[in-house]
Parts: sequence; C-alpha cells; structure tokens
Amino acid sequence: MILLQSHSKYLLQLLTNRLQNLDKGVELDCQWIEFDDVRFNVQTSMKNPLILLLSVSLPTPPPGAMFVGGLPSGSIEAIKAAYGTVVKMLDPPKDGYNLTLRLNFSKLSPDEETRQALLMKVASVREVVLGAPLRVILKHLASRSLAPDMDQLVALVHRPNEAFFLIPQTEKVTVIYPMRFKDSTDTCLATSFLQEFVEARRSASAGLNNAPSCLWSPSPPEELAGVPAEALSANAGFVSFVIFPRHVDSKKIDRTVWLLSTFHAYVSYHVKCSEGFMHTRMRRRVESLIEALDRAKSDPEKTKKVGTKTSFKRLSLKDSRSNSNSKASASWR
Repeated sequence: MILLQSHSKYLLQLLTNRLQNLDKGVELDCQWIEFDDVRFNVQTSMKNPLILLLSVSLPTPPPGAMFVGGLPSGSIEAIKAAYGTVVKMLDPPKDGYNLTLRLNFSKLSPDEETRQALLMKVASVREVVLGAPLRVILKHLASRSLAPDMDQLVALVHRPNEAFFLIPQTEKVTVIYPMRFKDSTDTCLATSFLQEFVEARRSASAGLNNAPSCLWSPSPPEELAGVPAEALSANAGFVSFVIFPRHVDSKKIDRTVWLLSTFHAYVSYHVKCSEGFMHTRMRRRVESLIEALDRAKSDPEKTKKVGTKTSFKRLSLKDSRSNSNSKASASWR
C-alpha cells in the first residue's frame, strides 16, 4: 500500500524555485487546495524578493474540537519549535486564512542540506499545525503521563466539520475514527477495505507484530458514549487504534503523528485507486469482447469475390441424356 507524503510537493517546488531565483524580482500569487480541504496561498513581491508569505486555511472545526484562536491547540508552540527565527507568524493572518507565515530567505543557513531540510519542514506545515495537539498527547504517552487538560475524550479536527477522537491514558492512547463517505460506491469499497485492513493485522506476520492493534465496528465503540449523535454519523463504521509508548519513541513519533492525522485521506486514496483499477479492468474486458465480435464478422468483399467465381453451364437435352446413359453404364460395370 502507498503511504501519503507529509509534505506538499507543489509547495516544496515553489519554495525551491524561489530560493534558486532570488536575484530575479518575480511577482507571485498562487492559490491551491490539497486533500481534506487545506487551502494554501503563496505570495512574493518584486519590492522585497527575499520575503515569501505563506497562508494556510484549515478545515472548518466541528463543535468540541480543540481550536484556540482559529488554530489547533499547541500549534503556535509547534511552529516556533519547527521553524525558529527563519519563519515568523503574522498577527492577524491574511483575510480568509487561519495562519500566515513570513519566510525570510536571507536567514537561511548557507549549508545546502540544512536549507533543504527547513524547506521540507515548511512544506509540511499541515502536519506541524494540525498534528500539534496529537503530538502533545503522544509525547506525554512516551513519558507515561497525561497532558494538562487532555485527560478525557479529546476531539481533533481532520476534515471539514469532522473530527476523530482520542482517549488518553498513561499506558496507552486509543484513537477512534468515524469513517464517512459521500458516495455509496466509496462507502461499500471503504467498508470492505477496512475489514480487510483489520484482518491483515490479526493474521499479521512477524513484520507486523509491533504495529498498533486495530479494530473495526459498524457501531460506535463504548468509549464514545456521550458524544453528540451528529459526530457519530459514520456510514462506513468506526476504526480504532491502540497506541503504546513503543510506537511514539523519539524516532517514531513524527511518522506516527502523520499517519494518524491523515488516516481518512489514506483510506480515501486507496478506495479511489481500487475504483479506478476496476474501471480499467472493465474497459479492457469490453475492448476484448468488441475485438472478438469484429473477428467473427464476415468480410463482405471476400464473400462477393467467392460468389462471382461460381458459374453454371446450361446443358442441352441431348447432352443431358448422353451423360445419364454414360453414368448408368458405368455403374453396371
């Protein structure tokens, strides 16, 4: 299975191209939307080519999600820790956006690898911002403690007006996803995919023994008792993961945060791939049937030529009698 990358390829390409052409004054204003309705805007001006403004619009949070001042809880501290003095937050952000970052290319390190690593981190701003509260909870799990004000059921936004839920404990964190899909075909494929996903973990080989345990249920788990009904309207069931301290050590926490925060997008991606694969197989089957029908058709030109070669000779009455007598005498011999 294919895993989604944590950085935006298009954003990384824009940042790299801008870094390579700082001597050229270029007016730039790019807007685009990536999965889960995360909207980006990149602006540069000819007056100050060393400054780049990056604005990010996050999915609309559902009621109860941990948002403070338009941003997920802990995201401001995460931004400062990730980018240092090279990137600064603008307050207030650009109209229509939750966050605006000011990137100063003149403060980048002269080392090529260090510069590229920072640009990669900037291109991963979605992970830094939306994964901030999840990272705080998992860091406390690594030290077997509970984060302040996060000792109960926690709702984290990951799609417009949708949230997934965490139940933090000192020894484990349970993560529950209500899986919703708009299209009925996507719902059927996702349900089958998730059931196979869970079954693969149960019958796992030695390589998956250390992976988090996974469960699927068509109804809400008991841990979600008391959650509003509109937040539990899942037509593809509920998926639960149990995360232990060994899954969030210093080497694994970044990967764990990204995989958990994009699980729904991961399932949606593979559902669309499965749907596209089936459509391709159906088209190939139809094409093969059409070719078989074409081969079975008779060639009218060939039939016409065969018909013209056939001719009949009219015999006279005398000739017909002589032929009959010769055949009769031949038979008596």
